[in-house]
Amino acid sequence: MKNSYISIGKILNFHGVQGEAKFGYSKNREEFLSELKKVFVQVSDEYLPLEIVRIRFTSKCGIIKFKGIDTLNDILEYKNKLLFVEETTAREHLEEDEFLIDELVGLDVYDGDKKVGTVVGVSNNGASDLLSVKTLNKNVSLVPFVKAIVLSVDIKNRRIQINNIEGLLS
Repeated sequence: MKNSYISIGKILNFHGVQGEAKFGYSKNREEFLSELKKVFVQVSDEYLPLEIVRIRFTSKCGIIKFKGIDTLNDILEYKNKLLFVEETTAREHLEEDEFLIDELVGLDVYDGDKKVGTVVGVSNNGASDLLSVKTLNKNVSLVPFVKAIVLSVDIKNRRIQINNIEGLLS
């Protein structure tokens, strides 16, 4: 079976001249990232492993050092590349109420027994994740992924139950 990979960040630029890189990542993922021993970068159609020597975080980004990448020129070839982990690694670190974006896209959205739309995307506004829900009349509404509104997610039965408060879906 072919491995699946999940993007967890992006190399933004070099940091210093020792081969370290600045990388961007989703908020509140420092603990997960700190536990990683390796990540992958995609070159052509291959995912090449990079062993992590050390990782630290600033208020704006992460700083990462890979084994065998010891100069500014070595790291520059990875600038703007996405960092990936194997899907199994990502799943092992999900909290009980966390999901991978690809699991949510395509799920039907219900208010009670009535289908009201389908998830077509997931984004984040800094405060919470947002489900982009295409309603039955073809409008796309942003639904905050918070417990007061998203009552349940059933991956197996491909449905999300929401509390459709007035004005939520247009």
